[in-house]
Amino acid sequence: MHLARLRLRDFRNYARMDSEFTPGFHLLLGDNAQGKTNVLEAIYLLATLRSFRGVGGGQMIRHDAKGYFVGATVVGQATAEIKAYWSPRERQLSLNGVPVRRLADYLGTLRAVVFCTEDLQLVKGAARGRRRFLDLLLAQTQPSYLPLLLRYTQALRSRNALLKQPTVDDDQLAGFTHELVETGGELMAARQALVPKFSPLVRLAFRRIAHDTDELKVAYAPSVKGDLAVALAQSRQRERVFRATVVGPHRDDLDLLVNDRSAAEFSSEGQKRTLAIALKMAQAEFLTGLHGSPPVLLIDDVMGELDAKRRAGLLPLLGQAHRAGGQVFMTCTEENWPRELGRDLSRWEVRAGAMGRLAD
Repeated sequence: MHLARLRLRDFRNYARMDSEFTPGFHLLLGDNAQGKTNVLEAIYLLATLRSFRGVGGGQMIRHDAKGYFVGATVVGQATAEIKAYWSPRERQLSLNGVPVRRLADYLGTLRAVVFCTEDLQLVKGAARGRRRFLDLLLAQTQPSYLPLLLRYTQALRSRNALLKQPTVDDDQLAGFTHELVETGGELMAARQALVPKFSPLVRLAFRRIAHDTDELKVAYAPSVKGDLAVALAQSRQRERVFRATVVGPHRDDLDLLVNDRSAAEFSSEGQKRTLAIALKMAQAEFLTGLHGSPPVLLIDDVMGELDAKRRAGLLPLLGQAHRAGGQVFMTCTEENWPRELGRDLSRWEVRAGAMGRLAD
């Protein structure tokens, strides 16, 4: 799978862009604030329908424009044409000229894994980020997971809205509770099944980067240890106090332990960065193993921040992508691009919202 063409209109600082790409390495060079990361953000948006920067659609519209357009040609087992338009009043998404009605029919058209500075929040941030990481991996590998998650989220919102009312209708509450139990149980089962398959890849990547100096443990940490229906019934008094659903998979976490201690609380910044990279490396390797081809790798100025040891640990993943005919987009300045990659790559200059290919 690779991105063969990318078109942008009024996206971030790009008024208009139309570029074609081959498989292999693409190095986006330029000073800060010129638009390198915006290209990676557009590719990730096409893959996941969300920004890895955690912003909404309004923040991706170019100044004074009404909306943005992102289009792509993706070559995999077949060729897919994607068109996405977003404005405060209108949202359109089409695949091969047909409007997308169900997200499950779209996700997987383009698979991508991003490496960026925000990845540190997977280790040191709130549990919500780690839940999203698990949910994204499941959505990328199980078509039925996203519709299930959307059903659970809708039931949770409705139940919470009901709990905020001065008087709670018990029949309505029972209906939303039933939906929560049914969908929540399936969500937890999917997460429980995923982590044992995924965690060995994280541990291997972590050891590879850390050179066996630290031991990592990764474990699913559900907020409910037993039956969800029983837990909800037992939490009714707390729900009256907080006026919200206090237990369920929306409170789950992923335990990350380095040398048997919480990575968030006790690990050094170097260990946290190593773990964040290992999580993303494992995501890429898991997707490759499942689908038989590597996802598009998006590496946003990460290599320049790493010491020689951690850069060396990331290189085998890039080599694997290269040997499998995959595609890598990497942003950096002229000064800090990784010479270890050699010359077998395409170099692009990014300046003030314009991107052009540099001569080899």
